[in-house]
Amino acid sequence: MTQPIRIAQYGVSHAHASGHAAVLQANPDVDFVGVYEPSAANRERVSGRPPYTDVRWFASADAMLSDDSITAIAVEGAVHESLAFARDAIDAGKHVWLDKPAGDDLPTVRAIIDDARERGLMVQLGYMFRYSDAFRKVLDLAASGSLGDVFTVRGRMSTHCSPEVRAQLARHEGGILFELLCHLLDIVVAMLGKPKRVTSFLRNDLGITPGFADNTLAVFEYDRAMAMLESSAMEVEPFACRRFEVCGTRGSAIIEPLEPAQLRVCLDADRDGMKKGWQVVPVENKPRYVDDVVAFVAAIRGEQLPDRTLDHELLVQETLLRASRGGDAD
Repeated sequence: MTQPIRIAQYGVSHAHASGHAAVLQANPDVDFVGVYEPSAANRERVSGRPPYTDVRWFASADAMLSDDSITAIAVEGAVHESLAFARDAIDAGKHVWLDKPAGDDLPTVRAIIDDARERGLMVQLGYMFRYSDAFRKVLDLAASGSLGDVFTVRGRMSTHCSPEVRAQLARHEGGILFELLCHLLDIVVAMLGKPKRVTSFLRNDLGITPGFADNTLAVFEYDRAMAMLESSAMEVEPFACRRFEVCGTRGSAIIEPLEPAQLRVCLDADRDGMKKGWQVVPVENKPRYVDDVVAFVAAIRGEQLPDRTLDHELLVQETLLRASRGGDAD
C-alpha cells in the first residue's frame, strides 16, 4: 500500500490558507502533519477553529523543516512573507506548494525556481482555476483548434475590499490587479504564452487608500491576439460578474460566473461532439484545491508530470509583475 505524502503548512495568513489546509486534511493520500506560524497573534487568531482545531503546531520553522519525513511544504503565509518561506523549504529539500502570487521580487523567484530545478523539486503555484473543469475545457478547445485562431481573450475578476484589506494590499505594486488577476493570467499564459507587450492602467479611483490601485486593466499583446484583464476592488456583489471569454476565428467560449462555473460555447459548425451555434456545455464543479492537491501528490510520487512546468510558473510571475508595474516602457 502506498504511504501518504507527509505535508506541513508554513504560515496561516494567506486568504486561502484554511481552505487549502482543509483539503489537505481530507485527502487520503496526504498526512497533514502540522503547521508553523511565526506570529503568535496569527496562531492565536486561528487556533481552535476548523481546520486548525486539532493540528500540531511546530515550535519553530527548523523543527518542521528539519523533519526528514516531511516531503512537502504548503506555503500559506501573507504574500510578502511567501518567498522567504518558500526559500526555507527549498533549502530544506522539500517540494513546495506556493499560494499565489509569488511575491514581488522576481530575482528571488528565479533563484527559487532555479534551485528547485537543480534539486529535482516541485514548485506548484496555487492558481485555483487551472484545475477548474470549465477552464480546462476552454484550454483544450483552444489548443485543439476547435475555436480556430484565438484573437481575443477577455477576463474580469473583481471584489469589494474593506479599508483594512486595502491597506494590506497597498504594499504591492499593482494593487488589486496583483492580488486577483494572477488567477486569470495563469490561464492566458497557458493558452498564449509570453506576451510581446504589456500595457496596464492602475487607477486609485475610490481614493480612500493612497497608493492602492483599486480600478485596473491590463492589455497583453501577441502577434495575432490580445488579452484584456480587468479588476476592481469596489464592485457590488462581484462574484456573479466574474467572467472569462475566448474568441477565435471558428468559435467562442465564455465562462460566467467563474465559481460555480457555467460554460457556454459557440462553434461555426458541428464539431467535437458539439453543435453549431451557442450551447451550454456541462462542467463539473468541485471545491477549490481538490484536484490541485491530487495533481501535486501524483507529481511528487512520479505518477504524472507536473501540470505546469517550472518555466510556466516563472513566466506567469514575470508577466504579472510587468503588468503590476504599469507595463512595458516605450
